Formats: sequence, structure tokens, C-alpha cells
Amino acid sequence: MKKIIEKAVFAGGCFWCMVKPFKEWDGIYDVVSGYMGGHIENPTYEDVKKGDSGHLEVVEITFDPTVFPFDKLLEVFWQQIDPTDTDGQFQDRGHSYSSAIFYYTDEQREIAEQSKEKLAASGKFSKPIVTPIRHAETFYHAEEYHQDYYTKEKDHYEEDRTLSGRDEFIKNHW
Repeated sequence: MKKIIEKAVFAGGCFWCMVKPFKEWDGIYDVVSGYMGGHIENPTYEDVKKGDSGHLEVVEITFDPTVFPFDKLLEVFWQQIDPTDTDGQFQDRGHSYSSAIFYYTDEQREIAEQSKEKLAASGKFSKPIVTPIRHAETFYHAEEYHQDYYTKEKDHYEEDRTLSGRDEFIKNHW
């Protein structure tokens, strides 16, 4: 049986916290930290962190849609972020930490729009869902030390995640 491979890109604040939730599923082949959406070619972490590159911290997910469909990826994504925050995520503030869904195909765009509408109609949040749905641009890999950070620097990752307020938000909303 031929393996089907697609890509999805999500911005959900600090990319360190966005890798692990996706890596835990069958049908997910890889999750890579990187940058997308800005105007600087080959940005570095420092370029993006300064906030003037236009790029967001993102994760690029390589997956098999017959095993783990795009709509299921979106369910996981929504449950990792505050979709009502326009200026970052949790303790990470500024444009580069904003949330976004990047689509590669019209089908992904349509599924993302339906998913966003469904979340908005659910009444789960009292404020509007502001996470934009954007066409995917060039994906730039983050530096190697950012890849799978949750396994390389487990203690620092756990401390940062705990202090961020992300887990408390997820527990309270999901």
C-alpha cells in the first residue's frame, strides 16, 4: 500500500509547545519547528524573536491523511491555543507568537474554515475566534537546537510550559 503524505503548518505561540501534541499520533511522520509568513528569507530565531521579520513560529507536520486526517489535526491544534488572543499566546507576546493556520490546498482551506466556524458556533469561548487562515508560504526550518526541544531540554521545557499558563488554559477550556 502506497503511503500518502501531506503537509500542514500551524502557528500556536512558542513552537516548543506545539511539537509534542502532534507527535503522539499514528499517521504523523514528522513535526518540525520553523518559521513562516514573513518577508525575510532564511530567518534566524533572533530575526523572528525581534518581531520585525513578519514570520511566525510554526510547526510543519508531515502526515498521512488516510490515517490522521487534516480535520483531526485541526482538533488537536485548537486544543493547544487560545484562539481569541490577537497578540501572541500565553506568556509569549508579540506577532511572532500569534496563532495561524496555513493551508496548502483549497481543500485544507475549506476544512480549516469549517473547523473555525464550528469552534466559533460552539460557544466554548466568549470572545471571537481570531486565528487567521492563511495560504502557506515558504517554510524555513528553525535551528537544530529548537527541534524536538521537549526531549532535548526536558526540564527547561516543562518549567517554561508550566509558567506559560498554557496547560492551565487547556485544562479550563477543553
